[in-house]
Amino acid sequence: MARASKKPVGGRGAPKLAKPGPGELVSLLDFVRYAVSRFVEAKLAFAHGTTDPVAEAIFLVCEALHLHPDQFESFAQARVTVAESKALLDLVHQRITTRKPTAYLVNKIYMRGLPFYVDERVIVPRSFIGELLDSHFGGDGEVGSLIDDPSSVARVLDLCTGSGCLAILAAYHFPNAEVDAVDVSKGALEVAMRNVGEHGLDQRITLHRGDLFAPLGGNKYDLIITNPPYVDAEGMAALPPECRAEPKLAFDGGPDGLDVIRRILRDAPDHLTPDGGLLCEIGRGRERVDEAFPELPLLWLDTEDSEGEVFWIAAADLG
Repeated sequence: MARASKKPVGGRGAPKLAKPGPGELVSLLDFVRYAVSRFVEAKLAFAHGTTDPVAEAIFLVCEALHLHPDQFESFAQARVTVAESKALLDLVHQRITTRKPTAYLVNKIYMRGLPFYVDERVIVPRSFIGELLDSHFGGDGEVGSLIDDPSSVARVLDLCTGSGCLAILAAYHFPNAEVDAVDVSKGALEVAMRNVGEHGLDQRITLHRGDLFAPLGGNKYDLIITNPPYVDAEGMAALPPECRAEPKLAFDGGPDGLDVIRRILRDAPDHLTPDGGLLCEIGRGRERVDEAFPELPLLWLDTEDSEGEVFWIAAADLG
């Protein structure tokens, strides 16, 4: 699961923008500017791999033109063909009228610079765990490393894997690890299988269908990562249209958002090696988690764009 989208962007009373005439939009930058204006006018919500209308517009334009978003500046002044112009305007129109995340319209999202296929069978990945693997689990630029040597990790488990992106990032980060990835959704596992295959990791990542630890028997892991459903009832009622396009199953964490978290913390000790640990994303639910588990010495981790939305706990501290 990943965070629900931020509040819509846009003000009241703004004049409606007319559709551009032939030849009025020429360059990639022209189309990005136009898309930003339309997105703000429509009061869209953002948080599906992009956090604002400018980043969303660049992502949409680049993907439609088969460019990596990092290439935008190099091609910003390049001219767009007539056929490309029609495709771009159609995508902008779809983003506004359907309120679906751009990732669904182009069937792609990037995490840590890597591309992943997505569609409506999975939520659009936007977890902080990928960044934390790089910053806190050995390797270059480590900050207070929780596992000093990534090559020493033999087995990793990704619970609630969805599109499989975190399992794939874990396989890249821990080069000697076998990775198990679990999800209850058949459709999600079909998407994950496609991504695992496209990244050439079929021999290292095994997908399991089932409810959390149920399909794993007595397997034990050096690291468990999970981005489970954690939105509470109040949050579910307030989800913007963009999030309502995503599978409800991946968001709904029960009345207080902790139904799945409780089960993971209860059963994780049976599936961790003595020196292992659990890395769990909980969004903005830190206060609820701390109140529910005051006896657990949870270590809350920060990223460039988050503060205390992911916790770490060692196997020894889970009891």
